[in-house]
Amino acid sequence: MWLDVLLDILKYLLIFIAGGVVGFFVARKLMTKYLKKNPPINEEMIRTLMSGMGRTPTQKQVNQMMKQMQKYM
Repeated sequence: MWLDVLLDILKYLLIFIAGGVVGFFVARKLMTKYLKKNPPINEEMIRTLMSGMGRTPTQKQVNQMMKQMQKYM
């Protein structure tokens, strides 16, 4: 009787942990897909940022910044 209760508790605990692991990977996949589709920063934002710092960015500089941002996504 006690063994059955212990096995049931263990079974539910393992199911709970497995659900958490699967949920983590599904959420991670969905977030990476969302961030690729809707990047948090775009070329216009980089131009505005550099202009705010007193620089007039060239297209080459903007492209370099975009490549650096893509490296971390």
